[in-house]
Amino acid sequence: MVMAPFAFVPHDIYVHQNYPDDSNNYKSSHNHGGFDLFQAREASKDLIFEILKEKVAKIDIHNCHPGEEDPFYVADLGQVYRQHIRWKKNLGRVKPFYAVKCNPDPQVLRLMAKLGNGFDCASKAEIDLALGVGVDPSRIIYAQPCKTKSYLRYASQVGVKQMTFDNSDELYKIKEMCPDAELYLRILTDDSASLCRLSMKFGASLSIARSLLELAKELKLNVVGVSFHVGSGAEDPRSFVKAVEDSRYVFDQAAEAGFDLKVLDVGGGFSEDTFERFAATLSDALDEHFPPHIRVIAEPGRYYVASAFTLAANVIARRDVSLEMSDSASTDSATEAYMIYLNDGVYGNFSNIIFDHQHPVPQILTMGSPVCTPIEYSIWGPTCDGIDLITERTTLPGALDVGNWLYFENMGAYTKCSATRFNGFTDKHEVIYISTEPSATALLEYSNDI
Repeated sequence: MVMAPFAFVPHDIYVHQNYPDDSNNYKSSHNHGGFDLFQAREASKDLIFEILKEKVAKIDIHNCHPGEEDPFYVADLGQVYRQHIRWKKNLGRVKPFYAVKCNPDPQVLRLMAKLGNGFDCASKAEIDLALGVGVDPSRIIYAQPCKTKSYLRYASQVGVKQMTFDNSDELYKIKEMCPDAELYLRILTDDSASLCRLSMKFGASLSIARSLLELAKELKLNVVGVSFHVGSGAEDPRSFVKAVEDSRYVFDQAAEAGFDLKVLDVGGGFSEDTFERFAATLSDALDEHFPPHIRVIAEPGRYYVASAFTLAANVIARRDVSLEMSDSASTDSATEAYMIYLNDGVYGNFSNIIFDHQHPVPQILTMGSPVCTPIEYSIWGPTCDGIDLITERTTLPGALDVGNWLYFENMGAYTKCSATRFNGFTDKHEVIYISTEPSATALLEYSNDI
């Protein structure tokens, strides 16, 4: 188990949970807070599972009020904290600016602010969220190369000066609305090895970078840095190497145009599974091409929050397709198979399947009975749309009945933030907050804004 965890509930009311303190079972480590990363993560999963079980045990599916059996999250803010310490250990030179778009959860934003991180915002609403947790405007970058005029005016009014651009029209807008902005030239990168490609939409090619810098000089605008983004969920660390090399080239062009650039923004693309490998490659490239006085920032999102959130959803309907499966298999052996329907789907918290190319893995929280032979399932969402498919085919070690629950780990990135209200289903779901790191608990519980 974990060290005296806290469960955070809405409205900043903190309830102490009486879980056993087994912190002596952890190995000493310099990775973070004295705990071994792997063991801490496994302990977090165990605690989350117990909280999920405790929560669903209180729900009477047969007699509850409408909405009481809605999907819900358990979020471990301690896992967010561990990811931060992991970042500082492996990318100490690079200051994180959390990508608010990934998961604008209020408790996550509060923790990011307490950790001293900056905020990567893409709209007025996201700027307001960052300012709302007490962040100084100097810790916000408006990292959207194509901005609404009124939003630019608003950014100027509230003191947000750092922002990106990648075209001449944007420079004219900035000159009109926010002439004292601190500008980053967003350059085009090779993002062919990423899950979500951005280069088709954003980024100035190296062939026009010089002309944009000259225009900025002519307009008497202040260009302070270069930014790039290798794509969300990048899979090849070499994409960072090429992007850093290209950034060095643009830094040199900027010097020729009369600018003294001070900052490099390496964007996002970091994920939990490949982080150390990517960090090592990026660090080497930075050390090779940029001296220590150049400030380096990044825009991580999923890296921080993906593994911190677990989602539970209820089985609302089931259809037996065993006969169809047996016929299609052309075999004498019977296949037990079902289509099951959850009260959440791709128009809700599983929007990451559509928008983020994710493949959430179902696990059984409650079931009718265990089985010797795994049962095949396809898992569907609740809406009328045929594309509302969560898992086309999977096997699970239990018989699921209507009213049972499944849970899905790693649901913290691009999930609830892009949920819709299609078919009238709500896009607002309860989040049960816990912390399996005492340092994260202290940062949140003893802050002055509670």
